[in-house]
Amino acid sequence: MKVFSLQVFSIILFARILHCHAQARYTFLVEETQYTRLCSNNTILTVNGQFPGPTLYVNKGETIIVDVINNANYNITIHWHGVSQPRNPWSDGPEYITQCPIQPGANFTQTIIFSVEEGTLWWHAHSEWARATVHGAIVIYPENGTTYPFPKPDAEVPIILGEWWKSNIYDVYDEFLQTGGDPNISDAYMINGQPGDLYPCSSPGTFTLNVDYGWTYLLRIINAAMQDILFFAVANHSLTVVGSDASYTKPFTSDYITISPGQTIDVLLYTNQTSDYYYMAAKAYASTFNITFDNTTTTAIIQYSGNYTPSTPSLPNLPLYNDTNASVNFTGSLRSLADDDHPVDVPINITNNLFFTISVNAFLCPNNSCAGPNGTRLSSSVNNISFVNPSIDILEAYYNSINGVFGTQFPDFPPLVFNYTAQYLPLDLQIPQPGTEVKVLDYNATIELVFQGTNVVAGADHPMHLHGFSFYVVGWGLGNFDKDIDPLNYNLVDPPLLNTIAVPINGWTAIRFKANNPGTLFTSFVTISVIILTYVFRARL
Repeated sequence: MKVFSLQVFSIILFARILHCHAQARYTFLVEETQYTRLCSNNTILTVNGQFPGPTLYVNKGETIIVDVINNANYNITIHWHGVSQPRNPWSDGPEYITQCPIQPGANFTQTIIFSVEEGTLWWHAHSEWARATVHGAIVIYPENGTTYPFPKPDAEVPIILGEWWKSNIYDVYDEFLQTGGDPNISDAYMINGQPGDLYPCSSPGTFTLNVDYGWTYLLRIINAAMQDILFFAVANHSLTVVGSDASYTKPFTSDYITISPGQTIDVLLYTNQTSDYYYMAAKAYASTFNITFDNTTTTAIIQYSGNYTPSTPSLPNLPLYNDTNASVNFTGSLRSLADDDHPVDVPINITNNLFFTISVNAFLCPNNSCAGPNGTRLSSSVNNISFVNPSIDILEAYYNSINGVFGTQFPDFPPLVFNYTAQYLPLDLQIPQPGTEVKVLDYNATIELVFQGTNVVAGADHPMHLHGFSFYVVGWGLGNFDKDIDPLNYNLVDPPLLNTIAVPINGWTAIRFKANNPGTLFTSFVTISVIILTYVFRARL
């Protein structure tokens, strides 16, 4: 059984900011395009006919306008992953949270406000599974007159890790909804839209990065896979990590990286090896016992310039697919840069302590007719509440005081305390409570939120993402969180500032942030793209 990831935290903000300077304007034409991969043709959704989509280049503090025109046969929304969008919720993008989807033949203009972000982010569709092919990189350069906190690289290259299905992605999604079981796994992973030469019919299109000896390359790595945490490495080369989620980190060197769905990691690649061909490669980290997953490896080629006879490239040494220690140890090595130009501001005096259990669940089906465990329908929950899609978007309901769209009774703590990570748990814990509930917080509240993974149905790693904010990851661990012992080991000095973090399998992660971006924040537990939990911030200004 495949277990689904937790992803997406979002902020809806209620005021608009007027900018008097000229703003760059882009057109995103969403359309269906024929692409050939793995020996067969497929019609996919694209932006401007490109897969991956166009890269946006901006400077810190810039504002741009994007006109999204939907010429496809499917609803669509576009989300700017990791962009704070201060006081601009209407352009954030998640369907039925900040907006209703853009229908076929319609268009929607989005204002994208870049404020504190600096580094690499990405944009993607935020409706059903459209983001499998509708996505692209965002490169945020330092403000004019400033520079990187490390020697300027000789070249910069976005590296987008993704997936490919031979079937139409909407057919995959619809089959999942109809059967209630696992979605079909992908047929390939990809690097910059190409599977690589280990797959059939893929050698000619393999992405190749031509490099010069002695240069430094800034690789802006994005995990655009739907659910899978990925290991990534370059054969015979170390990687120096310098940033994640548009925030600088203390540099450290590693032979591989672990990158969650939605996460970005910036690394420096020093081309100091003998002139030859070298593979860069990525494959899945799959922690859940006895699941089906895409166990293939995607490759691209580092090709040194010069006159030489290349050898057959070898694969880098990636961790084993189920190496939890390799996954958490890499992520646990991230630290904020925390220097004079990039200070940290970790909330110390906490006003709201929240504890959220995140679980894979199952609903009963008539005559055990579904494809989930024991004939059930797979679901998911936060504090045992499984999200029900509203009839209109929550931001509109909130802003216009429309009653009956959502409730405000989301609990701070799970309704039942139990041994969350026990090997065997009672079957009655598997059935969640459906609902559309939100949690109300005061403006400027300081939040500590502990995500606790459970072994209900099955344990899994759960990538969580916060819209409209970044957060400090102050602690993590395996097993059950201990409120008396674990906070003593928090990192309050230089914790990483992220917008996406993977809660480890049957483990916990503690984050802190300040609710100073007024509007509606939602966090969600995603089963495919089903939002589970919603927050609302009511600003007291």
